[in-house]
Amino acid sequence: MQKKVLVVGTTPDYIHWIRCSCPAHAIFITAPDIRQTAKEETPADNEEILICLSDHNQVFEALKIHLEKWGQTIDGIFSFDCESMELTSFLAGQLGLDYPSGEAIQNCRDKYVSKQIWHDHRIRCPRVSPINQAIDVVAFFKTTSSGIVLKPLFGSGSELVFKCTSSSECREAFSAIQQGLKKRSDHPLFQKTSSKQYLMLAEEQIMGTEYSCDFIIENNSTKIIRLAKKMKSPFKPFGTILGYLLPAFLPQSINTDHFNRILLNSSTALGINRGLCMVDFIVADDQVVLIEMTPRPGGDCLPHLLKASTNLDMLKISLDFARKLPINLDDTKIITPCVAVRLHAGHAGVLQKIDTHDLLSDKRVKAIHLTKKPGHRIILPPVDYDSWLLGHIIVEPSDTQFPEAQAITISKKIEILIDKDKSEAS
Repeated sequence: MQKKVLVVGTTPDYIHWIRCSCPAHAIFITAPDIRQTAKEETPADNEEILICLSDHNQVFEALKIHLEKWGQTIDGIFSFDCESMELTSFLAGQLGLDYPSGEAIQNCRDKYVSKQIWHDHRIRCPRVSPINQAIDVVAFFKTTSSGIVLKPLFGSGSELVFKCTSSSECREAFSAIQQGLKKRSDHPLFQKTSSKQYLMLAEEQIMGTEYSCDFIIENNSTKIIRLAKKMKSPFKPFGTILGYLLPAFLPQSINTDHFNRILLNSSTALGINRGLCMVDFIVADDQVVLIEMTPRPGGDCLPHLLKASTNLDMLKISLDFARKLPINLDDTKIITPCVAVRLHAGHAGVLQKIDTHDLLSDKRVKAIHLTKKPGHRIILPPVDYDSWLLGHIIVEPSDTQFPEAQAITISKKIEILIDKDKSEAS
């Protein structure tokens, strides 16, 4: 029997990455519509199962047929996508494999439940209030001094996340999220499996420096894989990440042992005793304030940034962890400082040209990853949060002074032409 890792509900770009870095190591369960629109090479029939992911039992039956047909067995299971983690947990239970429980997944994905649990365990996180009406938002806003953040109960990234600093902004944000969730009613990322009695969540806004961290929890201890600083801008929609700086360093008042205790206590409180996790947090007044945690590594440009800085392959590490193979993190001790800059379109329209020629002669540019091509139609947030992201570049700054500003300046060498008229005409 051929031993394989089962990778559930992952996007074609990750599938392509894994097939290149770990050839013949994985079986992928993929939604048919995702495969139909993929630009990457289609895996062989013995590598991929195409099936709708909504019916867990149906997926398991299809998996059993596949394994018997191809003489394969599963010795590890993993998911890189939040909306597929509950299915992954179900399949792990059926196969007797190690993966966080369905309850733990639910605790992580439900932003209200996770913060309630952390509050009960005296782990610092923002004050929250579940919301059903605009009047609820305004009432909670009046209890804060720095404003609030209004967001869906389920979801990821900055999608449908709004900052409110006045009562009128509270009402506008409530309406925008309400409408946005209706348009996304069929999107699995926003499907609620708990807190169904509430529409959305209001959080006290925490002012400070924001970070993203990947870590492993195992045997009642934690091990940090990477710590990156988030780059944000007041000129983009709230929550938009311009990029990441790696490595990042916490204030001296927060030592490594203390931070690891926070990671251990917060993950076990949610029900994760073994997992490869990502956590977003803010450092405010020399204290760590947790925002969210999930048993998967950070996505977007972060795996590319880690590869450029340390030569660590985060996707391969994830599969090795799923198989309970030894994880060697020696490369993280020597990190080349790098910045990943995400490329956002300046306005809506049809992408006519994206030229990176001027970047090629700059030795500081380590990698260029474009995800959109000419002809792509750009729609801006809050209607669409994916189409305006054109890719990212990774820069190795020439010195340690102002690395973020240096990287953003370099990214402006890219020539991006967008035809507004065609968008408006359509």
